Amino acid sequence: MEERITLEVDKGVAHVQLARPSKRNGLDAAMFEALIRVTDELRARKDVRAVVLSGAGSVFCAGLDFQSFMGSGMEAIEALLERGDRPANRAQQVVLGWREVPVPVIAAIHGAALGGGLEIALGADLRYVTADTRLSVMELKYGLIPDMGLTQTLLRLVRDDVARELVFSARTVNGTEAVQLGLATRVVEDPLASAFETARQIAGQSPHAIRAAKRLLNEAPDLSSAAALKLETELQRPLLGSPNQLEAVSAAFTRRPAEFQDPD
Repeated sequence: MEERITLEVDKGVAHVQLARPSKRNGLDAAMFEALIRVTDELRARKDVRAVVLSGAGSVFCAGLDFQSFMGSGMEAIEALLERGDRPANRAQQVVLGWREVPVPVIAAIHGAALGGGLEIALGADLRYVTADTRLSVMELKYGLIPDMGLTQTLLRLVRDDVARELVFSARTVNGTEAVQLGLATRVVEDPLASAFETARQIAGQSPHAIRAAKRLLNEAPDLSSAAALKLETELQRPLLGSPNQLEAVSAAFTRRPAEFQDPD
């Protein structure tokens, strides 16, 4: 069986690539399992400070490989709906797993991200696209609803009416409109190169602060104002005066622009 996912780590930056280009990185049972395994591994690794997620070949991910699942029968579909001891089922884990990775995840999207492919990208913290990248919440075209954690991703990114239009119409938007709507972060000429540039910048920050910041941004939207403010304090206390924090302060003062230097 061909490899579904590749993982490389260099200087704190992990590169996860969907590696099924002959099928436009279509999601079959093996791809789902590989995605779950890689997010589980990244959650456990201490040497990773940022993650770049990309797709090999002509597109990021064309969505569910229907032909594969039709050939496997309903048992394969039912397996994806199993929850085990997690709140998310296995199909949802391939999306929400990126939110559980404790460091920032940047999706570099080229060509297309359709259906389940877009849902996977929505699990990332940032999404870089080209102007002509095609994106679609297209499940209704096949008589289905988007069920890979969309309630926890899309609804946090766009207005309610925009989300409804995208889901109900299943229309395709390009990268430029995706940024305008909030589906994507930035339009760039080379999403992979830009993703690595940002990832390397993130990897240069204090590792404990990176993880605390992601936890804060993940959890605060679901909390009351009082609880969110309390979380800020709880996450800040261990950072203050720590060796990593003092090193970060020293580095920041060394490289800050001249206009921010202390006067003579």
